[in-house]
Amino acid sequence: MSVYTVHEPPLRASDSAPDPERFAFVRDGFSFWAFVVPALWMLWHRMWLVLLIYLVTAGGVEVVMYEAGAGTTNIVVQILISLLIGIEAGTLRRFTLARRGWKNVGVVGGANLEEAERRFFDAWVREAPSRRAGPTPRRPAVPPIMPTPQSPEVVGLFPQPGAER
Repeated sequence: MSVYTVHEPPLRASDSAPDPERFAFVRDGFSFWAFVVPALWMLWHRMWLVLLIYLVTAGGVEVVMYEAGAGTTNIVVQILISLLIGIEAGTLRRFTLARRGWKNVGVVGGANLEEAERRFFDAWVREAPSRRAGPTPRRPAVPPIMPTPQSPEVVGLFPQPGAER
């Protein structure tokens, strides 16, 4: 079962309610394509800042390893960087969406993306009337009820044996 975070886009000027067609479902877990071709994967998802950081980091590591004379070690380090990108792909997408103003509206699980979407939107439609009604009124804070000890010999909140209740 895969776990997805659901992100709602910012409202457009012509929209009065969020458009479910534009919601983004970001799978949590390893991304094969982000591991194999990280730069193309970042371009595909329009992650410009992440791509810039990746290119600067990978280029810097390449230069440092070349100057140090590490031939095959450079390849291993670049593979490890790609592995890190593959592992953190979901986090990088969530970071990019949050920077663009998208709201994280939930977490849903499913065997695949289609099942996760169905489960999320079933729950979303069920709670739609309460969402349209506005914020729920807050209940007044109730002070906690603290039991009073029945004798000075009682330690903590445990009643004394044989005491009346």
